[in-house]
Amino acid sequence: MTTLLNAVARYAEAHPHPSGLSPTPVPGLAIARATEPSGLMHAVAQPMLCLVVQGSKQVSTGTQAFAFSAGDSLLITADVPTVNQITQASAAAPYLSLVLALDLAVVADLAAQMGPEPEGRHAPVRVDTTEAEVADAALRLLRLLDRPAAVPVLQAAVVRELHYWLLAGRHGAAIRRLGWPGGHAPRVAKAVAVLRADFAQTLPVERLAAVAGMSPSSFHQHFRSLTSLSPLQFQKQLRLVEARRLMLAEGASASSAAFAVGYESVPQFTREYGRLFGLSPVRHTEAARSQARAAA
Repeated sequence: MTTLLNAVARYAEAHPHPSGLSPTPVPGLAIARATEPSGLMHAVAQPMLCLVVQGSKQVSTGTQAFAFSAGDSLLITADVPTVNQITQASAAAPYLSLVLALDLAVVADLAAQMGPEPEGRHAPVRVDTTEAEVADAALRLLRLLDRPAAVPVLQAAVVRELHYWLLAGRHGAAIRRLGWPGGHAPRVAKAVAVLRADFAQTLPVERLAAVAGMSPSSFHQHFRSLTSLSPLQFQKQLRLVEARRLMLAEGASASSAAFAVGYESVPQFTREYGRLFGLSPVRHTEAARSQARAAA
């Protein structure tokens, strides 16, 4: 993993980003870097691979918590709410990871060639030791970034190979469900895409069910089975996570953030924000500013 660590560190240092997540020219690929442990970070995660090369992190979803560090990979195979925290990082040894959004079109194409539909239930979040083939493909993908002219020509093939090794590995059955033709996961994913794009709008479940090609009752059942939330709860989390970003990253007031993400009542927004994050919007913003002043 040392060579991969060097490649990740070099890119992160050359392309710093205020959010700590540096995008790359490869669609869906980013590098995460942090020089100190973080507070709790809420998100509604998309299907992704997080390959850690230095430091440690913890991710919780529902009642499950996963701790992972250098040499481990976090794999998320559904759109699920998560609470993340970087637990080991310093200026001398930053937390570093490679983050790749799973390409559902690539998954579907590979799944059609690799065998029958997997059976049984598969946990949407899992942590395990990074497999050698996955690490090797990730390193070659990063090496492409040193040759910009090669990226548009070769990146698709390397990304496809990386997906293949994920599908061929110990968690392949769970990933394969994402793209299996006629399966519930890709149909629900269409509705999730609408929710992510239009979360500030009123989205009747009938409209989402139609996008997924299901009856409302069947859609509701499969949506909750895959994401652990109802469609309304999922939309609410998207709204609150975005409102938090608007306030902490862009300095928006609680009321303007509430209206921007689709709330019509600021008191309702304040109640639901407090239930999710443990602090009111105003107190959360004040705490973040105090922490930033202390770190300065």
